[in-house]
Amino acid sequence: MGKQQTEMLKGVLEGIVLAVLSRRPAYGYEITAWLREQGFAEIAEGTVYALLVRIEQRGLVDVERVPSEKGPPRKVYTVNAHGADYLTEFWGTWSFLAERLEQLHEGGK
Repeated sequence: MGKQQTEMLKGVLEGIVLAVLSRRPAYGYEITAWLREQGFAEIAEGTVYALLVRIEQRGLVDVERVPSEKGPPRKVYTVNAHGADYLTEFWGTWSFLAERLEQLHEGGK
C-alpha cells in the first residue's frame, strides 16, 4: 500500500470498521483479517485495536467479553444506536465527497 493510500485509509478506517460491525459483532483480529481479505494487506493489527479502543471510549459500540479457547476473554464489539447514527452520518459524508470527487475527475461536469 502506498503512502497516499495509507493516509486516505486512515481518514475513513473508523467508518469502515463501524460498517463491518454493523453487519455482525466481531473482535479485533476478525476485523483485521477481513480487511486484509479485502485487499488492505498492510493494515496493522495495532491500528485496528487502537481504533476499537477509541470508538469504545466514544460510546459508538457495545463490548461483550466472550471466553476464548486460548488465553484471556475476547472483546466482541457491536455497533450500538449512537454508532449506527454516526455510521449514517459517515455514509452521507462519503456520498457527498465521492460525488464531488467524481465530478472533479470527470473534468467538472
